[in-house]
Amino acid sequence: QVQLVESGGGLVQAGDSLRLSCAASGRTFSRYVMGWFRQAPGKEREFVAAISWSDGSTGYADSVKGRFTISTDNAKNTVYLQMNSLKSEDTAVYFCAARSGNYVGTGRSMYNYWGQGTQVTVSS
Repeated sequence: QVQLVESGGGLVQAGDSLRLSCAASGRTFSRYVMGWFRQAPGKEREFVAAISWSDGSTGYADSVKGRFTISTDNAKNTVYLQMNSLKSEDTAVYFCAARSGNYVGTGRSMYNYWGQGTQVTVSS
């Protein structure tokens, strides 16, 4: 059974950086796509970034391009989201997600497995 466990959230000030981690277990993830989504209070869960574990291709939401970077550590079965130049509007619960295949999709419904989420709060 696939398990995704996020960590690294916290309270930071605008302009600071934070790195989220997602430890994946229960499968061989070489042919999976890993994604990060976020959900702010009263808003829909939205796509942030995704990466194909097989070829390293990535995709980002326009709102985070140039500030966030998604990466993987194959030896640790861990996916990271490096977040720089954080803004108050980045405040949300961040979720790690996984889906089989190579296509770096942005749709929430494309992902089969989800973590429990980690809170990121950016104060202005």
